[in-house]
Amino acid sequence: MYQTLLTSLENGILTVTINRPEKLNALNKDVITELASVISEIENNNEIRSAIITGAGPKSFVAGADISEFVGLSKEEGENLARHGQETVFNRIERSAKPIVAAVNGFALGGGCELAMSCHFRLASDNARFGQPEVNLGLIPGYGGTQRLVQLVGKGRALELLLSGNMVDAATAAQWGLVNHVTTPDELLAKTRALLDTINSKAPIAVAHCIAAANAVYDESQNGYETEIRAFGESFATDDMREGTSAFLEKRKPAFTGK
Repeated sequence: MYQTLLTSLENGILTVTINRPEKLNALNKDVITELASVISEIENNNEIRSAIITGAGPKSFVAGADISEFVGLSKEEGENLARHGQETVFNRIERSAKPIVAAVNGFALGGGCELAMSCHFRLASDNARFGQPEVNLGLIPGYGGTQRLVQLVGKGRALELLLSGNMVDAATAAQWGLVNHVTTPDELLAKTRALLDTINSKAPIAVAHCIAAANAVYDESQNGYETEIRAFGESFATDDMREGTSAFLEKRKPAFTGK
C-alpha cells in the first residue's frame, strides 16, 4: 500500500515503520505524503485505537530530512515546504484524538526529532540520539522543532541544542523529559505496545479529551481550563462515563464502547 512505510495492525495498535534504512529513514516528499495518508487512516479506521511510529533498521528512527530536496529552493518554496509538512503531518499527529507514540530506535535528528516530538509521548532505545542540527546547514527547524523542544525541555536546554547542533543520548533525553522511558532495542516495541494496551483499555472519548485539553496548554487561542471544564461536562453525556462509574461502584472492570 505504501512505498516508504510499513504498517501492521494488531490489537487495535497500528505500527507505522518508516522504511528507508539505506537513507537512515530520512524524510523526503514521499514519506511526508505517505505519513499524511496514514494519519488519515488512523483518524478514520475504527479498528485503530492508537499508533506507534518507529524507524526501520537498528541505527535510525529518522536521521533528518532529505537535504538533497532543499537545494535550489527559494525563500517562498522553503516556507511552503515547512508549512505543508507542519499542516499535513506534524500538527495532525499532535492533535490526533487517538494516541500516537514514538518508539525511537536510533538517531532522531532534525525532522526526525521533530516527528518524535509531535507524537503524544516518546519511548527510546538506549542507543537513541536526539538533536536539531539544522544550524550546521545554515537553517533552523521547520517542522515545529523550535516550539515543541522548548515546551518539552525548557528554553535554556532547547536553545543549547538548537544553537550548538549537538546531540543528546537517550539517558539525557529521559532526564530532560524529552522521552518517558528508555529500554533496550529488543524491548522497545514490546514496552511501547504494553503501554498502549493499557491506554487502549480506557474510555476512548476520555482519552481524546485528555489529549485536547493537554494541547490547549500551549494553544494561545484557547483557555486550557475552559477546555478542560467543557470536556469534563461533555464526558457526562457518554455511555462510557456511565459504564465507568457503574463498574467502579460495582467493583468490576469497565467495558468501554467509545460512545
